[in-house]
Amino acid sequence: FMNRLLVYTFVIISVTIIKGEGGMKEITLSYKEKNPEEVDLNYLLYLPDDYQKNQQTYPLVLFLHGKGERGDDLEKIKIHGIPRRIDQGIQFPFICIAPQCPEEGYWDRPEYVSSLISLIKEIEDNHRVDSKKIYGTGLSMGGRGTLAIALEEPELFSAIIPVCGGAEMDNIQRLNQLPIWLFHGDRDDVHPVNDSIIIFQALSPVNDHVFLTVYGGVEHDSWTQTYENKEIYNWMLNYSK
Repeated sequence: FMNRLLVYTFVIISVTIIKGEGGMKEITLSYKEKNPEEVDLNYLLYLPDDYQKNQQTYPLVLFLHGKGERGDDLEKIKIHGIPRRIDQGIQFPFICIAPQCPEEGYWDRPEYVSSLISLIKEIEDNHRVDSKKIYGTGLSMGGRGTLAIALEEPELFSAIIPVCGGAEMDNIQRLNQLPIWLFHGDRDDVHPVNDSIIIFQALSPVNDHVFLTVYGGVEHDSWTQTYENKEIYNWMLNYSK
């Protein structure tokens, strides 16, 4: 299975990522807890520029930011990752939701995992989402949150891309069917690269669709080059339930 470590070749599908006038529509919304085990979340919803012009369904991507972007200012979410790319004018062929974690919260805590799952399903119910193409990605704390959601509900996502994250390993075998592409810097001193390596090593014998890319000489910021690489979106959107 070592050919899936440091992977740089992949299936390419027809995905258009363009920079130009117009751009994706950004909407500020709030998710309200549905039970005492959940929390309220403010979030940004991004719709493709042609969403209002047709009746087709779209893939849905959940993006989870890192610890440094917590709080009550949604503009902070745009510092990194997919929201940053959209803010730069990139247009993606999917609906994106980017919630903000409160200042003292963590995405992988049970109350946040439950809320995020409910949020995804709420968006699926209220927008034209292709239910066979729902994805999750996040960086640092958001990478851990993405994996925590997948562990809680393995069939929710069609594929996930956790960047410099990690996971509780007790039930990692629950992800034996989920396509996963892990990214990490080998000099990360916040979340050590081993956090991704042990996931890869545990799942590789039972999951043919788990991949790991380790960036040499890179510290904690392994997300900038990851989210600027259009091929991660090609890879992700290639998977369907």
